[in-house]
Amino acid sequence: MTSSSATTVHLAVYDTFADWETGYTTAHLTQNGYTVRTVGLSREPVTTMGGLRVQPDLTLDELRPQESALLILTGASGWDSGETLAPFARAARTFLDAGVPVAAICGATAGLAREGLLDDRAHTSAVSFYLAATGYAGGERYVEVDAVTDAGADGAGREGAGGRLITAGPTEPVAFAREVFALLGVYDEKKLDAWYRLFHDSDASAYEVLQGE
Repeated sequence: MTSSSATTVHLAVYDTFADWETGYTTAHLTQNGYTVRTVGLSREPVTTMGGLRVQPDLTLDELRPQESALLILTGASGWDSGETLAPFARAARTFLDAGVPVAAICGATAGLAREGLLDDRAHTSAVSFYLAATGYAGGERYVEVDAVTDAGADGAGREGAGGRLITAGPTEPVAFAREVFALLGVYDEKKLDAWYRLFHDSDASAYEVLQGE
């Protein structure tokens, strides 16, 4: 991994992607020295669920795990209707196999479930039966929390040998961001706690901690 790839995060974009789900994540990454690059199936503009047009920086075929610190997948209607977004789930497998982390929220978790990436990893989503409907084999690893980071495992089941995986449900964009920041080391433990209290709990006292040296 080069110095630039260590601070480059890739955000998958596709029609109807839920733009609010990663707003906290991408905004605060860019404020802390990271570059966010958007990845599409092609370089044609896509339209988010909020009606914004996004021009992808590169195509999925051009994406390389060694050039990235993290791949982020958001929800979209396409995860539950056909195979259009399946290539992004396969890209997630490539990342995890290469030891590069992936973060998935909302419907993207179902895409990973169908790809078999949640069968052996701790994970969460909107509700357990949403993922159960995919027919995946990972129900016993489902965790009832706002967001979770799995340490990763390789093909032989050795924990920590594969890429780490973050999952969250659609109502937890702040918790999702918290897990991303913890994984990448964006904030130290004290500031991360303050960040979460400020943006999740509207705890004004956390602002001073977050702004401190």
